[in-house]
Amino acid sequence: MSTFADLVGSLADLLDPLFHASATAAAIVLFTACVRLLVHPLSRASARGQKARAKLSPQIAALRKKHAKNPEKLQKAVLELHAAEKVSPLSGCLPSLFQLPAFFLLYHLFSSSSIGGEANALLQHKLFDAPLGGRWADALSDGGVFGAQGLVYLGLFAIVAAVATFNFRRTKAQMAASAATESGAGQQMPGMGAMSAMTKVMPFMSFMTLFTVAFVPLAAALYVVTSTTWSAVERAVLYRDMPYGAGALATAG
Repeated sequence: MSTFADLVGSLADLLDPLFHASATAAAIVLFTACVRLLVHPLSRASARGQKARAKLSPQIAALRKKHAKNPEKLQKAVLELHAAEKVSPLSGCLPSLFQLPAFFLLYHLFSSSSIGGEANALLQHKLFDAPLGGRWADALSDGGVFGAQGLVYLGLFAIVAAVATFNFRRTKAQMAASAATESGAGQQMPGMGAMSAMTKVMPFMSFMTLFTVAFVPLAAALYVVTSTTWSAVERAVLYRDMPYGAGALATAG
């Protein structure tokens, strides 16, 4: 933990000439960008996997027609097709999973009152008037929604809402195309009921970030807002030439 605190402190010192009192907040944004750059190869691999699955759609449709009366054979045939084409259905989850350690490091760093037996000085660093170790509840009790601290959170909420709306529209379009493809095939894959139920709530998942920002320390909220915004832009670029019908699950990472 102390090593990570030193890393954040060093980045803040580097950015201090530009951001002054908000240098530590800027360091967290920079740290998040570095994490996303490290994860970017996984995101590109995930996009390639999604595009590969999209190209398999005609073959899967043929398998559905061939094994229409035998769901077990259909499922086995589709799995064999994925294996032969080296396509993993779970590849889209990897970028999100690899980011979790960085988020939890920030969460614990700015939730701990001491580091290495000494007081955690990072808790007093601020983004404008809001302490990085504080939460929205603290801002509400010190000036209210439109107080100096509350306005910082309103700004973050506005960014999250804009990104979530963008993701919502994109995911709805992808789901509509996927539903049309499924309907045209005339049969749902066996064992996909739970996945179908999950995709119904997927368009709203981006808005759950609002609750995360409201309840975690501000430093961790900055990580979430930066990473979520990065994800939205990254997906728009990586999936720009991909048919909507195969990309619905790609928006969950």
